[in-house]
Amino acid sequence: MASLLTINGARREVALDDPRVTLLDLLRERLGLTGAKKGCDRGQCGACTVIVDGRRVNSCLVLAATLDGADILTIEGLARCDTLSAVQAAFIEHDALQCGFCTPGQIMSATAFLDEGGDWRDPERIREGMSGNLCRCGAYVGIVEAVQAAGRRLETQKLGSAA
Repeated sequence: MASLLTINGARREVALDDPRVTLLDLLRERLGLTGAKKGCDRGQCGACTVIVDGRRVNSCLVLAATLDGADILTIEGLARCDTLSAVQAAFIEHDALQCGFCTPGQIMSATAFLDEGGDWRDPERIREGMSGNLCRCGAYVGIVEAVQAAGRRLETQKLGSAA
């Protein structure tokens, strides 16, 4: 069985010899995209968050066989050429990480939160919108600041391109 997937903008035909393979295992073990992390493997920590067809998902809970034709974005696909995305840059600028294990999932969730029109001005809305992503180190203050900074940057870019 094969699936046709678009992963980080590239169309790929992927052979799926085991229908029980999760998207997380496909990305990490078969495709070498190791940014999404296997934390709890139960959909409770968010370390494996990726964006599928514009929606964030815990890739440890999704069977790869169910995604034929899907558009998948991983942390490896966020940067353009040598330019980090607004969220990636903000995470660095606001020191929104400590050990870094959860960071790819946090960044993907923050990206989706902003793409969904989440209220980046309200720290409580950010915390609520990011509640599916846990940080064992407790870098939440920096994460909220990074989401706010990325939201400001994206709004400025949008206003600049509209002018």
